[in-house]
Amino acid sequence: MNIATTRGQPKGQPKTLSLPNILTYARIAAIPVVIGCVYWQSILDGPLWLRWVALAVFIAAGVTDYLDGYYARIWDQQSAFGRMLDPIADKLLVASSLLMLAADNSIHGWTLWAAIVILCREILVSGLREYLAGLRVSVPVTKLAKWKTTIQLVAIGFLIAGEAGEQIFPATTLIGIVLLWMSAIFTIYTGWDYFRAGIHHLIKEDEG
Repeated sequence: MNIATTRGQPKGQPKTLSLPNILTYARIAAIPVVIGCVYWQSILDGPLWLRWVALAVFIAAGVTDYLDGYYARIWDQQSAFGRMLDPIADKLLVASSLLMLAADNSIHGWTLWAAIVILCREILVSGLREYLAGLRVSVPVTKLAKWKTTIQLVAIGFLIAGEAGEQIFPATTLIGIVLLWMSAIFTIYTGWDYFRAGIHHLIKEDEG
C-alpha cells in the first residue's frame, strides 16, 4: 500500500508526521509488543493471557496496514517516505512473527519450510524491486499477492493465539499451519510472477 499525506495537512507540518505515516510507525512499534508477549508466555512460561494481548496487538497492526492505504487513496496524495516505509513495516511484522513462532515451536518440523519459503520470497522481491527502482521500473502488486498477504496474516494470527486459542477452539494451531502452507504456495506463485516480470527488464538492460 502507498502512504499518503493528508490533503488538509497544516502548512509546515512535515510529511513524515502525516496520519498514514503515523499508522505505519504504529505498526512497527507493535512488533516488540507482539514478540515480547509471545516470548514471555512461551519461553519464560508466562500466563496464557499474554497470547491474547499479542493477538490483539497483531490484529491492530494489521488494521493499520489497511487504514494507511485507505487514507492514501481518499486523499490522493503520496509521500516518498511513506512508499519506502510501508512495505518495510509489513515485512518486519511478518518476518519477526514467523521467527518468534519458530523459536517457541509453534512452527516446527516440515512447517518450517513454509516459513522459509515466505521469508526467502520477501528477500527476493525486495532485492528485485530495489534493482528495478534504479531502472525506474515499477512492479505493481497483483490481486493474488494481496490475497497471499491476507492469508499470511490470518495464519500468523491463529498461530499467535496458539495454546490460548485451543482452549476455546481445539483446531486453532492446525488452522494456522494449514493457512501458512496455503500462503507459502501463493508465495511461490507470486514470487515467480514478480521474478518473471523483473527478469524481462534485467535482460533488456544487459542487452542495451
